[in-house]
Amino acid sequence: MMNLSLTPVELAARLVDWGAEKKVLSGVRLVVLGALAGVYIGFAAHLATVVGTGDFAWIGLQKFFVGAVFSVGLMLVVIPGSELWTGNTMMTAAWLEKRLTLLDVLRNWCWVYLGNLLGSVFLAWLIVSQTGLMDGVFGGTALQIASNKVSEEFATTSHAGAYLFRAIACNWLVCLAVLLAMAAKDIAGKILGIFFPIMAFVAAGFEHVVANMYFIPAGIFAKALPAARDASGLDAELLAQLNWWTLWQNNLLVVTVGNLVGGGLCVAAVYWWLYIRSTKTKD
Repeated sequence: MMNLSLTPVELAARLVDWGAEKKVLSGVRLVVLGALAGVYIGFAAHLATVVGTGDFAWIGLQKFFVGAVFSVGLMLVVIPGSELWTGNTMMTAAWLEKRLTLLDVLRNWCWVYLGNLLGSVFLAWLIVSQTGLMDGVFGGTALQIASNKVSEEFATTSHAGAYLFRAIACNWLVCLAVLLAMAAKDIAGKILGIFFPIMAFVAAGFEHVVANMYFIPAGIFAKALPAARDASGLDAELLAQLNWWTLWQNNLLVVTVGNLVGGGLCVAAVYWWLYIRSTKTKD
């Protein structure tokens, strides 16, 4: 019978090869592929906004549905192919194996992060400002989501620390989803491998930097829509706190660091140590 998945040892070796293969991509290709990934995650984030609108009798069930539809984003990233910064944090495995230099890794991360940001913000502008779909309850939900992510209470140390650990847990699950998809040898296996960890991180309330690159700009653009403002129920002070500065200061910076730790250390470095370095030492 044909083996439909890689073993953990084979998967660790594949992870190193996967990271090393990214060295050949030019900066322009990385930005374009990163923009595509930003758009794909943005599509999923918009769908999650729509599904999350309204009250469910069981809040846990609502979170499950929101997480379930959000998994579409990583499926679009992994199967057709694009570059997602949170997944690329696992390039640390190739760096530890000396298949990449630190400069190679940082070059990839910078271009892909920029591409993810451009694609996410573009899609947020397109959907919120151009489609006419968000001037109402859906726009109100977008505002509520964005406001919750940049509220002034974030300035406190305890709140920032909470977001850091939410981000670590998030990318731990996201990178495990990428590994499960990498281990599967058919599309059905990849879809199943992606679905459960992504559903879990969203339903659990963890923080993903590329998703937030869509959610928060979507809220900023929705501020210009009168019906969305009314539907959100946010007062003038909370609306004023939602802007391009707080996008970075109150969310993206700390979430980026947390996601880097979750994917680069908790997944890639650990699996490299367990299945590659330890095996070489034993040999």
